[in-house]
Amino acid sequence: MPLTIVIKIGTSSLTQDNGNLAIATIATLVETLCHLRRFGHRVVLVSSGAVGVGCARIGLSEKPKTIAGKQAVAAIGQGRLMRVYDDLFTTQEQAIAQILLTRTDLVQRRRYLNASNTFQELFRLGVIPIVNENDTVAVEELKFGDNDTLSAMVASLVEADWLFLLTDVEHLYSADPRSHPDAIPIHLVERMEDLAELQIETGGAGTGWGTGGMETKIQAARIATSAGVRTVITASTAPANIEKILAGEPLGTHFAPQKSVSSARKRWIAHGLIPAGKLYLDSGAVTAICDKNKSLLAAGITAVDGDFHHDDAVVLCDSEGREVARGLVNYTSTELQKIRGIKSADIPHILGYEGAETVVHRDNLVLS
Repeated sequence: MPLTIVIKIGTSSLTQDNGNLAIATIATLVETLCHLRRFGHRVVLVSSGAVGVGCARIGLSEKPKTIAGKQAVAAIGQGRLMRVYDDLFTTQEQAIAQILLTRTDLVQRRRYLNASNTFQELFRLGVIPIVNENDTVAVEELKFGDNDTLSAMVASLVEADWLFLLTDVEHLYSADPRSHPDAIPIHLVERMEDLAELQIETGGAGTGWGTGGMETKIQAARIATSAGVRTVITASTAPANIEKILAGEPLGTHFAPQKSVSSARKRWIAHGLIPAGKLYLDSGAVTAICDKNKSLLAAGITAVDGDFHHDDAVVLCDSEGREVARGLVNYTSTELQKIRGIKSADIPHILGYEGAETVVHRDNLVLS
């Protein structure tokens, strides 16, 4: 049965210590992806490396510190990186397409749907999309983003069956095996909550060129598995392991998929949006939305945090501050400060105009 597979490879795997591309690794990866395509699978590659390649191209020994500098070297490196990919895929007679995304493309509903439609059409044409953040214009992504998170959001967008995070270690370990020889490999994570019990030491970015690290891979696994996508961390030095894993061999660290969010709209709310605020709920409201599939009413809100507008995404928390759901809000934060704890029938008297009966309608609400 054809599968939808998203594969992410990072800068540290694509480049050598001097920033030049590791052509042998890329060639092996390309062969693996083409083999998967020949079996009828839909394949997406999320590739880092533009900044590192750009630095090497103009002789920089390290990444620029400024946003403008990073954007400039990303613009230099992106074309070089895609040319290498195109040359290698051409030898395999496999068509590719470049897709550059920013968070805005996944936050705005129309752009999210446009991106989804583009991916589906490329799959229909038998093309492998190669995705990267649009680093040349996306300030927020360069400051806070990483391609691990991007790959998880793409996996959710295309309703992938598998997400493979290729990195410079074979497993998730209890600590960095490069500095802790006694680190224990983790083969399976059934629930993301289990990571706290395993006392995983994640560390930061793996190299001076990369933006991620094991912590961002765990966060990516959290996003992907909550969308029903099985996620695997495995070694980038052996891309052929992807096929072995698909065949059932126990390689890498597997994160079991959690209950999938059913509709495309709710996946967008859950994984595509950046929350603009928080609403704190009383126990009755928590029970109503979590156990009874009810909408959120103003009467159940005890506190409002953040500055947000109508139709923004917000996080819904219980009295202890634990996230229980996310949703699109029907009121601004200013309006909610006035009507929190108030019965719906009294809202027109307080605001002076008719408002929505619900603060977050159940159709726009996703449980965490």
